[in-house]
Amino acid sequence: MSLFLDHGGPRFPQIIHVNQPNIASREKFMSFVNDILDSRWLTNDGPYVRQLEQLVAAHHDVRHCVAVCNGTIALQLAIRALDLKGEVILPSFTFVATAHALEWQGITPVFCDVDPDTLTMDPHRAEELISDRTSALLPVHLFSNACDTEAIENLARRRNLQVLYDAAHCFGSSFQGRKFGGFGHAEIFSFHATKIFNTFEGGAVLTDDDELASRLRLMRNFGFTGYDRVDHIGTNAKLAEIPAAQGCALMDDVPGLILHNMENRSIYLNELSSIPGITLFPFRPGLESNGQYAVIFVDEARFGLSRDLLYDALWEENVRARRYFSPGCHRMEPYASSARFRKGDLSVTESRLAEILCLPTGSAVSASTAREISALIREYHERAIEVAAWYRHRPESR
Repeated sequence: MSLFLDHGGPRFPQIIHVNQPNIASREKFMSFVNDILDSRWLTNDGPYVRQLEQLVAAHHDVRHCVAVCNGTIALQLAIRALDLKGEVILPSFTFVATAHALEWQGITPVFCDVDPDTLTMDPHRAEELISDRTSALLPVHLFSNACDTEAIENLARRRNLQVLYDAAHCFGSSFQGRKFGGFGHAEIFSFHATKIFNTFEGGAVLTDDDELASRLRLMRNFGFTGYDRVDHIGTNAKLAEIPAAQGCALMDDVPGLILHNMENRSIYLNELSSIPGITLFPFRPGLESNGQYAVIFVDEARFGLSRDLLYDALWEENVRARRYFSPGCHRMEPYASSARFRKGDLSVTESRLAEILCLPTGSAVSASTAREISALIREYHERAIEVAAWYRHRPESR
C-alpha cells in the first residue's frame, strides 16, 4: 500500500535499488566464458585474472594490482603483508568490514572522528589517538570522496606510521589529477556486485611497491613459490577466471557508467537543492568521482521529517534508499560493548550518521527516475505533517 491512498499503490511498481549491478556485454562476457571452459583453466592465476590485473593497474596508473576474491580479503592480506600490529586508527564512519579486517587478525581498531563535510578521517583527531601501540592509519575514501591525503601522509611520516587506504568506493576516480590506487603504502578496492566496476564478488590491492606486491601474490595462494614449495604463510584468496572475465568485459564500459552516474548526480543537485533541509553531499575540491553514490543529508528541523521517516516513506514507494553506514562501527559488536576498543570524540560521526541517506543511482536508474524520486522527496517536505501523522497511526513501522 502506498503512503498516500490517492496513489493507489507504491509510486514505483518495480523496486529501485541504490546500486543495481552493472552487467557487461553478454556477447563479450560469454565469449570469454566459452574460452575459459574450452581451456579448462578455471582458477589459479589464469590468463583472465592476469589480464584483469593489467587493465586495472593501467587504468589507475599504478605498478601493481593484486586481484583477490573480495574486498575484505584484500584488506586482510594488505594488513598482514604490511605486518601491522597493536592498534590501527580508522574512522567509525565506514562499512564494518574495515574494522573486522583488523580485529580478525588480532589488531585492535581505534575509532576516529571524521570531517563534517568530507566524512573522511580527521587527521587532527587521528593524531590525538596515536599511542605507543599504534602501527598504522587506515583512512577510508568514503563514497569516493578523497581523504586529506597530504595531511594524513605527513602525519604518518612524522609519527613513523604506515598508511593503508580503504578505497573500496573509488574505482575510476582521481584526486588532484592523481588516480586512486597509488596513495599511501597501498589501497584496497572492492569489486563487489554493487560497485561501479564488479567481478560479481572480488577485490584488489593496488600499490607501487614491488616488494609488497610480490608478498601479496605469495600470500593469496598459500605462500607457494613453486609447484610444491611454500616459502611464506598464506591463505586462499584467489579470484577465479569467470569473475575475472566479467571484469575484463566490463572495463570498456566504465567511462560511460561514470558519465551516467554524474548526470544523475546533476539531476539530484538541480532538483533537490531548493528543498529546505536537503543537502547533496559535496565532493572535495580536486576530486573527479565515479559518482557511484548519490548521498544527501537530511536536516529534520528544516525538512519537516527525520532522516528515518524519509527513509521509511521512500521504502513505502519501492525506493530502496540506504542509511550508509548507520549506526557506525563503534555501535556494532564486538566494538560497542567492550572497553578494549578505544574511541575518540565521535560527535561529528554521530551527528552525520543520523542525517545521511543514499538515493538510488547507477545504470538502472534513468534520468526520469531520478527526477521522480526528487519530486517524491519534495512532496514529502510539502506534506510533512501528513506524513508524520500517517506514521504515528500506522500499526507497525519498519
